Amino acid sequence: MVSKMLILRTLAVAGVLGSIAVVRGQDDLDRGLVPKPAAEQTVLGAIKSADLTVVHLWAPWCPNCQAELKSGGWLKIVKANPDVKFYFVSIWNDGGDGKAMLQKFQIADQPNVTILSDPGPRRGDNKIKRFAGMPVSWIPTTWVYKKGDLRYALNYGEVRFDVLQQFLEDSKSEWSHKGEPKLPE
Repeated sequence: MVSKMLILRTLAVAGVLGSIAVVRGQDDLDRGLVPKPAAEQTVLGAIKSADLTVVHLWAPWCPNCQAELKSGGWLKIVKANPDVKFYFVSIWNDGGDGKAMLQKFQIADQPNVTILSDPGPRRGDNKIKRFAGMPVSWIPTTWVYKKGDLRYALNYGEVRFDVLQQFLEDSKSEWSHKGEPKLPE
């Protein structure tokens, strides 16, 4: 007969090892030792392209995300910029992609929109805190990329669509500091 003490010790050791595996697993993911989820891989490939790319992290349960959709701003900006690729990535949503809500607001079927979801949990310390190498602490979060370069990051809340449109216009242009006057020494 196995003693109660031996059973308790075995359970305690298993719990500690399980915790270490969870921590190590996240550490390995952060260091690139295990594959990233498919949504993140897709976005990493997309932002490296020559296309102007908008990555929008959101969730259908989020009131701020809902307000952006209800305003009609996303539909207008997607339609006004057919040459821009938009990636709506549902995060903190227990793997749900929110496609039904995007369909309700006529965004899902736009030819320049891709809908993705992160499989991670919504709650607690295990929810994702980084996506595509960027910190995530709030949704909605919207990033604008061109040729692998982050041009603009709107990390804390609802986007103003006139501002986003200006960011897209600015990102389409090629600019440099050539020919500008130098600062006096």
